[in-house]
Amino acid sequence: MKRPLLSVIIPCYNEAATLPLILDQVEAVDLDKEIIIVDDHSTDETPAILAELRRSRPHITVIRHPHNRGKGAAVRSGLVHACGEITIVQDADLEYDPQDYYELVKPIASGRVDVVFGSRFLGRHTGMYFWNALGNKFLTFLTNFLFNCWISDMETCYKVIRTDILRDLQLESNDFRIEPEIAAKVLRRGYRIYEVPVSYLGRTYEEGKKMKPIQGFYAIWALFKYRFWW
Repeated sequence: MKRPLLSVIIPCYNEAATLPLILDQVEAVDLDKEIIIVDDHSTDETPAILAELRRSRPHITVIRHPHNRGKGAAVRSGLVHACGEITIVQDADLEYDPQDYYELVKPIASGRVDVVFGSRFLGRHTGMYFWNALGNKFLTFLTNFLFNCWISDMETCYKVIRTDILRDLQLESNDFRIEPEIAAKVLRRGYRIYEVPVSYLGRTYEEGKKMKPIQGFYAIWALFKYRFWW
């Protein structure tokens, strides 16, 4: 059986309103891929939607956590099942556009680099809160300072990495600290991050946005941890 080019891991928690839509968008991408959905013990209609998906789209892998553990844990669960040469994480909301996969995957598939980040600040974006944007800028600055690199969007969801490298990072974060952990570890290993502009349509907290200000402090701690004590 031919190994797929791309493994798409979709962590989800209470995303019944957007999950079918984002799944249709991912499936519309004309790349050889597999789709792995990890339900982090949703309490809305997400489990029922996924049960129907198991029947109607048996080619999709569906995993359900027995209790809520966080985005990082969902990513790690999905990675266990990933068979593709390259892995990308796709949030289950509609903030990121899967049509950007083509440009994200190309530099790795062509052998130029091993790690690609999709930068919201280099691409088209709207709907980002001022303080969230400022926090992202600060965390990216701190990443650049600590690891002597120059990237524009450390917190991006679109971190596209060769699957063997991602596994070798031995990820351990359960929550949103998975983002700085991945960035810090690939930089500590000496991999260069190639950035590609992506489009971003931020949603509001009323629409289900889950990132909270406290996560910024957790991210700072993670960056220092993986720079000096890992």
